[in-house]
Amino acid sequence: MNKKVIIQTLEKIALYMELLGENHFKVGAFRKAANVLEQDPRSLAEMDDILSLKGIGKGTGAVIEDLLEKGESNLLLELQETVPAGMIPLLEIPGLGGKRIAKLHEALGIDSVESLKAACETNEVSKLSGFGKKTEEKLLSEIQQLSERKTSFPLWQMVGLVGQVEPILDEIEEISKYSVAGSYRRTKEQSSDMDFILVTDTPSIVRDKLLNLLPVKETIAAGDAKLSVTLELDDLIDVDFRFVTDAQYASALHHFTGSKDHNVKMRQLAKSRGEKISEYGVEQEDGTVLTFESEEDFFAHFDLPFIQPNLRQNGRELDRLKELDGLVTLSDIRGDFHMHTTASDGGYSIREMADACRARGYSHMVITDHSHYLKVANGLTPERLLSQLKEIREINEEYTDIEIFSGTEMDILPDGTLDFDDDVLAQLDFVIASIHSSFNKSQEKIMERLHSAMKNPHVDMIAHPTGRIIGKREGYNPDVPQLIKWAAQYGKLLELNASPYRLDLDKEYLEMAQEAGVSIAINTDAHATEQLEVMSIGVAYAQKAWLKKDTVVNTWSLDRFKREIVDK
Repeated sequence: MNKKVIIQTLEKIALYMELLGENHFKVGAFRKAANVLEQDPRSLAEMDDILSLKGIGKGTGAVIEDLLEKGESNLLLELQETVPAGMIPLLEIPGLGGKRIAKLHEALGIDSVESLKAACETNEVSKLSGFGKKTEEKLLSEIQQLSERKTSFPLWQMVGLVGQVEPILDEIEEISKYSVAGSYRRTKEQSSDMDFILVTDTPSIVRDKLLNLLPVKETIAAGDAKLSVTLELDDLIDVDFRFVTDAQYASALHHFTGSKDHNVKMRQLAKSRGEKISEYGVEQEDGTVLTFESEEDFFAHFDLPFIQPNLRQNGRELDRLKELDGLVTLSDIRGDFHMHTTASDGGYSIREMADACRARGYSHMVITDHSHYLKVANGLTPERLLSQLKEIREINEEYTDIEIFSGTEMDILPDGTLDFDDDVLAQLDFVIASIHSSFNKSQEKIMERLHSAMKNPHVDMIAHPTGRIIGKREGYNPDVPQLIKWAAQYGKLLELNASPYRLDLDKEYLEMAQEAGVSIAINTDAHATEQLEVMSIGVAYAQKAWLKKDTVVNTWSLDRFKREIVDK
């Protein structure tokens, strides 16, 4: 449990109450409590008595006690059962918040995206006060865009969906081993469905247990080779479970991981040797089928090194085998340079983030809380930032195995100015510049803002350079090739934000940046210690872009990082 989880729970309760049309004073009490915790710079472990804080009342205190004792809130669970499930997806529609959805629900009985669409099409929504014809037309347009997005699931959502299925597979003793396959295993940004390869000697028993244990909405096909179902998880998603023997496992895993183009290239290679690849193994000219203990053995049969799933993209990876040894790996990472603490909108203190980085074996790290323009994230004023810098220096004296650098994630303001003056920035070790506002400006204005940051001698890196959230928003549409040219010209770093929500820059631009000689920082943007783990996703995505170890600044030694970045 950490402070961030408590804040998010209080905010979620307030939202659910709002959806149910609860008294606004009651809703406000939960939002006030969340804000009190957000504004307090201490982590949960540093608070003597969280319940004694001014702004924490009886109701909000009971929720906090639940979370501390059980890890969940009874009130939130009750609200989740009370609020119609179809109302939650309405929150994904731009322009609809809790109050507006509650009004639609009360006046028109709207409790789902489908019922909202029907009400808009019959012009019922435009008759309500505060909506109107233009709003109704915009809602229909947003609903159409939402339905188009739902044909695929972004990686961040797939992580959660896969995580709901795997514990159920772990329960079934007749499954000796399994693996997720498909596009998710290839670290693809979006997937349309889910694939699992299951090793079992009793497929019929496993099939029946899966049908019994999983939240099956529809059974598409059920046999001894494959079970295809639509599952009702956080969303409806089609899932294929393929039943194979232990001997077939490696070949099946390779086959159903794909990609299609990779498999075509492999089949062509096999054909040139008089062989034929299938999901069951490699068929020889005499009709016998070779099977393998592992995918490594499968590739070795064709005199190839192991090609990682995330590299199996378009078939051209077979022409780039000499580059495999030089790619960045997770074990190369020596630091993380973008993370937040309780000083802004993070869940843990500087010391707690440092200890988590030490546990990962890092030699250096940077604390980069938000700047004061981003008030929603409790951004730091210049005074608070300099006070934090002093605290970092003091804490740093206690550690001999890691160096903590002072930094900021500073907003590039809508007018192109930077959120801190140069005299403040000059005192920091590492400065990130980011855009968090006014995404709807023209590309010319966006580029003026980015150029302003690029030219500043104190700025070291541009974070999440396009602002995209995969599956949710496109970002602010910068001219990325020009941004890469500026990064090379001014000697700035560009970020690969490792969050599965972002993966920004995307792999095409990462390849372009590497070719231009621009260094890349893979950062987690962690707001909690457990989020440091997404570094593995960032590295896997960097490999998809064929990033070399030396391109990635996180692989540099502490001395080199200080020499080329901090002290330059």
